This record gives sequence, structure tokens and C-alpha cells, in this order.
Amino acid sequence: MLEGQTVADQVITGTDLSRLRELNSLTVVRALRDQPPATVTELAKLTGLSRPAVDVIAQGLVTGGWATIVEPGASSVVGRPARRYRFRATAGHVIGVDVGGHKILALLADLDGNVIQTARRSVDADAGPTERLRALDQVLAEVLHEGDKTADDIWAVSVGVTGPVDASGKTTLFTPLPGWQTVDLGAHLSDRFTCPIVVENDCKLAALAERWQGVASDANDIVFLLAGMRNGAGLIIDGVLRRGYGGAAGEIGALRAVRWLTAPEHLQRCPGVPATVNPDDAAAWVFNAARDGNRDARTAVHRYVKDLAIGTAALVLALDPQVVVFGGGFSRSADLVLEPLRRELAKLCLRMPDVRASTLGADSVALGALRLALNEVDRRLFTAGLSAPVAPRRD
Repeated sequence: MLEGQTVADQVITGTDLSRLRELNSLTVVRALRDQPPATVTELAKLTGLSRPAVDVIAQGLVTGGWATIVEPGASSVVGRPARRYRFRATAGHVIGVDVGGHKILALLADLDGNVIQTARRSVDADAGPTERLRALDQVLAEVLHEGDKTADDIWAVSVGVTGPVDASGKTTLFTPLPGWQTVDLGAHLSDRFTCPIVVENDCKLAALAERWQGVASDANDIVFLLAGMRNGAGLIIDGVLRRGYGGAAGEIGALRAVRWLTAPEHLQRCPGVPATVNPDDAAAWVFNAARDGNRDARTAVHRYVKDLAIGTAALVLALDPQVVVFGGGFSRSADLVLEPLRRELAKLCLRMPDVRASTLGADSVALGALRLALNEVDRRLFTAGLSAPVAPRRD
């Protein structure tokens, strides 16, 4: 500042004014993202900007493709009803993918998280990386084609995989997917998409889904149990998904003393399971038999729950969550597991969390991937500005 010059005397450059306008526009966009359709007056109150400024910004957002006008309907109010503005969720789209042991599921959604297309393909549990990646490519091609979109319409892709995911998006520590430690999924998908690509652990994504659309939407401290032939956990503490330094947070099953690694064997080795039943289907047979009163099956379920409770209790004692969500493939048998699990935890924990069964089923990981993709869009949008990740496209 020159001698004798006041702040008010300083000249604001064109760059400063342009950035100020964009920041104000971003403020209105953020308000629209979090609200139902709103009037200019309502947006002014939400943002702290003047009504005339919001009026100009809102019209500019419509012109730029970031907002739409909701025409007023019939009203008994005298005079013309105020027009309302809504964030244009179809400005872009995201994809969430679950690359599992037995299936690949892709969900295509708009920027409000509304799923508009689904594609699913079965894959052999013993499939190598080449075969699994080929199936992934086919699923992505299908979901784009059936959703009438191209790769250029996608603003972010998030993929859930089994095993701890490090900062590079690889599962170098452990994964039951054959040969998957060698796969660079981000590099593979970058041949198709130019948008951000995020790879994350399936348990963590399922935890995100539960807080977003599941039974834990009222909680900020959550332990999610991915229960199936493999047991894992996803952790949300203070509303934040916890990854850990190397992406291995929640992998308590690696500690053999908690018996998560061997817990499913109680179901697989239950006496009476017919030889014709596939080992992957043995647990379902045991749960059904337990419902019918089969003593061996009930014993197997009881032993499974006792082992599951040990690792769960360790997480509860360490984190003191509000909610424990029982999810994964075995959540379909929550009617047999939930009450015994609560009883076992009550014996082991200082304070009992609320134990709930997931209602998201087999879509939980892909839904969590969608949520993570939307988070990435918002992060880039509100950090880099309205030019990121791409300009809105007209429908």
C-alpha cells in the first residue's frame, strides 16, 4: 500500500473481481446442493449475500447450466409466486463400482446420488486379474450404454475392492482376489475415463453407504461389520471415514486371536450340510436349517456369533461407537445373528452400542462408492471452482 493510501482507495483488479464473483457463485451453488428448491430471498438468507446479488448469480447459474428454475405451481397467495432455483443434478454423473469376489456391480447416478442405471455381472471367485478386469470393462460399457452416457459425461468414478487400499489405490498388503496385488486399477480405468478415479476398500465404502442411505444415517461414530465368508470392518469416527496411515484401519481380522479369520468355518463345516451343497452356499444352508430348528445348525451359528463378537468388542472398546451395523452377505440372516451378537457384546463391552442390521443388502459397497465419488466431485468443485471437474452439459 502506498503512503497515505487507505484500503478503500485500493483498486481491485479484474482478476480479484472475477474471483470474488466465482466465490459468491460457489456459495450459492453450495446452498443449492444442500437445500430443496429455494427462492432468491431464501438463498440470500442462507448465504449472507444481498438479495440483488443472489438474483444475478442465480440467473447466471441457470445460464451456465448449474441450476434450473422450478416454475411456481398453483397458489392461493395473492400475486405472482416467487420462482425457485434448484441445483441441476444432471449437470454431470458419477459411477460407483463394487469389484467383489463373485460379482462386479456398477451404479450410474446423477450429482444428487439418484441411481439411473445399474449393471451387474457374475465372476468366478478364482478369476485372475485379466478376466476380472475384462468383466469390469464390460460392466462399465454396459452401464454407460444403457444409461445413454459416454465416459466424457462422468465426473468421478469410485471403485470398491477387497483388501486394504494404500494411497496409490493398490491392495499391496492383502486381498483374496487372485493376483490383484499387481493391479493398478486407477491406471487401467484412466484409459477410459479422464475424470478423477478413486479406489477404496469395500468395508469402508459400505460404512459410508450406511451413514448416507442406511440404518446409521443418524450417527457420527459407526463400526460397520462386513460379515460373510470374509469378515471386515469399516470405521466412521466423528463423521469422518477412517483409513489409517496405510489404508488398513479396521482390519482387525488379521489378528488371529480375535478369530475372525476362522469364524465362517463353523458354518462351512457344520455337520449335516449335504455334499451336493457348494462350499460358498454352505452358510446359507446352515442359516436356513437353524431357522427350521436344526440343532447342529443352531450350534454352528452360535459359535460363529461368539467369534464375530470378539473382534467386534475389540473395536467397540477402542472406539466407543454409537452404532454397530451388521452388514455384508450374512446380514440377510440378521434375524438369527443380531440378538445373540448383542448378548455377547454385552458381556464384553463397557458400554453397549446400538446394534443394527443393514438394509442395503448387496448394493452397499457400490452405494458407498457412489457417495465417495460425489464427495470427490464436491471437493474439486468447491476447491477449484465452477470449471471443475468439467463444464455442465445440457440434457
